[in-house]
Amino acid sequence: MDSAVTVLQWYLTVGSAAGVIVHDVNELTEKLFPIVEAMQKHFSAGSGTYYSDSIFFLSVAMHRIMPKEITQIIQVDLDLKYKTNIRDLFEEFDNFPEGAVIGIAREMQPVYRHTFWQYRRENPQTKVGEPPPDGLPGFNSGVLLLNLEAMRQSKLYNQLLEPTMVQKLTEKYHFKGHLGDQDFFTMVGMEHPELFHVLDCTWNRQLCTWWKDHGYSDVFDQYFQCEGEVKIYHGNCNTPIPDD
Repeated sequence: MDSAVTVLQWYLTVGSAAGVIVHDVNELTEKLFPIVEAMQKHFSAGSGTYYSDSIFFLSVAMHRIMPKEITQIIQVDLDLKYKTNIRDLFEEFDNFPEGAVIGIAREMQPVYRHTFWQYRRENPQTKVGEPPPDGLPGFNSGVLLLNLEAMRQSKLYNQLLEPTMVQKLTEKYHFKGHLGDQDFFTMVGMEHPELFHVLDCTWNRQLCTWWKDHGYSDVFDQYFQCEGEVKIYHGNCNTPIPDD
């Protein structure tokens, strides 16, 4: 099984040419918790570290809990609408530059302009939290391409999972998030962008506009614009998805 598509509900299904394999979420959480426990306090909504929160960090350590014969996985949210065959998305794995382990699209709201406010104030020339094309707006984990083999082989990526490294980066960026794996990838991407293949916005056309009405209307459109034919709509924050 060289590739798979995952869907997370109360269980995880992994589909491949060989069929569908069902993974119990509770069993996955047992494996995940020791790996991601230290980072949960930095990237979870609550103030503590909860066992049940571990599943929101599944993608971060997927390479450590999936069988070695699975080398590539696409992990997607449920609030998506596909306008093209998802098989086409697998071709993006071929576009990964050397050193990249994860494919992910940019966040399309000024979420991280807000989250990194203290770092941005201390570093007024930074690109952190700035809009594209030249800025670093952070990532959205609604559509993820995980090159599990590359993740296993990357010494750098696995070092970044260590509690001491997570602590070091959260202190450097004064980072406290609540979006799980997305926050981790965003923070790591500020420090090591070479680990990521940035997907075109049309592969994860986010529709949520919450931040437009919460203090960022003046810059919102710089983040939200997306040119090109949409391949996947993402109805995040319960936003209605356009009809065909």
